[in-house]
Amino acid sequence: MDHDARPTADIHLSDVDFERFQEFFYRKTGIQFGENKRYFVDRRVAQRMHETGSTTFRSYLTFVKFEVGQHEFQRLVDIMTVNETYFYREAFQFDCMVQDVLGECLVNRRGHGPLRIWSMPCSTGEEIYSIALYLLERWPKLREIDVELVGADINETALLQARRGLYGPRAVQNLPASILNRYFTPKDGETLEIKQDIRDAVDFVLCNICDKFIPPTLSNFDIVFCRNMLIYFDTLSQKRAVENIFSALRPGGFLFLGHSESMSRVSSVFTVRTFADSLAYQRPLS
Repeated sequence: MDHDARPTADIHLSDVDFERFQEFFYRKTGIQFGENKRYFVDRRVAQRMHETGSTTFRSYLTFVKFEVGQHEFQRLVDIMTVNETYFYREAFQFDCMVQDVLGECLVNRRGHGPLRIWSMPCSTGEEIYSIALYLLERWPKLREIDVELVGADINETALLQARRGLYGPRAVQNLPASILNRYFTPKDGETLEIKQDIRDAVDFVLCNICDKFIPPTLSNFDIVFCRNMLIYFDTLSQKRAVENIFSALRPGGFLFLGHSESMSRVSSVFTVRTFADSLAYQRPLS
């Protein structure tokens, strides 16, 4: 690679190169970037071209495709899938989980193994840690039931941040002071660290939900939170993702989507359940 490459500001994708990127990234991840994301894509691809010393998009794409270990492809995925989130986002669904869904799960599963909850995509960990906090604070049966929490994401950098458990003021702005005092430790500046025992309670897994085969550890879940992800997929990718989620759920398990998402045009295999606080999708018992 030529590391005397042009500065990032001087690199722009042609229409043909943008189309090539769209096709490549979609085929590999299921994520489709439309014309409205042109500037976003242009800047981030240019940044990676500059970092790798690529003087043309063609040379960069060849490098990404054929690099041993696919490290640059993962860096590209990471820079393209940065999503800001925060603790207790759409908390009404967590209320529904502890008040209605968990009780049904215990009945449906008849005591077979630990109760398993999956957050996908988990981003930097705010959602799966929010679930842990809700269970600790609002579900008394946690003292009796073995629970396994799993966070998965296609973004490796986000997973590293999730494992560290370090958060700024924006991420924790919805948390009551009592929760902050009980479960977080102040670090440098305004940074807070979620306590080690909570971090240890979550397994984080690198996963592309649109892959034909997802890791075998992502199975036998009682509850899946897959919020604000399907909106970034076209219909085909949505169907692939939902098929994987359906297979990962136990019979009788529940799926929560984002408040602006719907299963109506994606799949008919789930039963729609309406609770006092939220709507959820249930895999039939048989």
